[in-house]
Amino acid sequence: MPSPRTSDSRSDVRILHALEEVVEHELDRHLSVFKEWMPHEYVPWSSGRDFDGPLEGEPWAPEQSPLSDVGRVSMVVNLLTEDNLPSYHHEIATLFGRDGAWGTWVHRWTAEEARHSIVMRDYLLASRAVDPAALERARMTHMSTGFESDNRHSALHTVAYVAFQELATRISHRNTGHSSGDPVCDRLLARVALDENLHMIFYRNLLKAALEIAPDDAVRAVADVVSGFRMPGHGLPGFERAAARIALGGVYDLRIHHDDVLQPVLRHLRVMDLSGLGPEGRRAQQELGEFLTSLDTQAARFEERRAALLARRDASRG
Repeated sequence: MPSPRTSDSRSDVRILHALEEVVEHELDRHLSVFKEWMPHEYVPWSSGRDFDGPLEGEPWAPEQSPLSDVGRVSMVVNLLTEDNLPSYHHEIATLFGRDGAWGTWVHRWTAEEARHSIVMRDYLLASRAVDPAALERARMTHMSTGFESDNRHSALHTVAYVAFQELATRISHRNTGHSSGDPVCDRLLARVALDENLHMIFYRNLLKAALEIAPDDAVRAVADVVSGFRMPGHGLPGFERAAARIALGGVYDLRIHHDDVLQPVLRHLRVMDLSGLGPEGRRAQQELGEFLTSLDTQAARFEERRAALLARRDASRG
């Protein structure tokens, strides 16, 4: 991915201060529309039973899982990504601060996100959807590695990143539910996706304000983030192999990323239609347009390769 551009710390501080009032307004709006929900209500506890170990229960076996193959892989990736919340909290609290409206939002966001890992893990264990020992070892490995944001050099780049990332996460959860083969999982992830959508709206509205306050810097941040975008779980053990299976299963691929994540945010903010930009803003706008064209081409090629692969698989089974 491209190396991050250096950020002027004074500019960062100025933008954070300029957005403080917007954060306060968006926080009030968020709290007014957020609906409380309880993770335990979405978990099929009646399906649970003891595992082997000190309680001498039944060992886990793959045939016990109610999930499809792609649903199982995607659920593990999504959960392990959510598990790294302490690192994410550290990153944004360090960048945005712990005081005022920014601090209130950071802590609120963290508390809401924690529900997601709670409910997903409880579901996976109660339903025996995955190997619990392998899941725990993967969690330990991933969290022991920690997480360092690609955009930690700039608050503005971070705001731009999370505006896209929260939408990507929402879609990943929602499509995982659709592909899971289990209506309980589908309902659970639909509820999680509602939270992620509210988080996306919060950050998207901040990015909109940033485009008004510092349009050239904001468009540059958007161009850098879009062209270098990586999901926060990219450091997971075996992430590339899992991501390939998830893409092949149609849960999250280049076409979804282009059509359902990047384009909706960019259209809503009218990033490609902004006028009155300076030389740097116009250059970033042009780079962004070129990247989107290239990504669209890559997505089309991937769709062709996937269709051919699936056709060969069907033929071999027939």
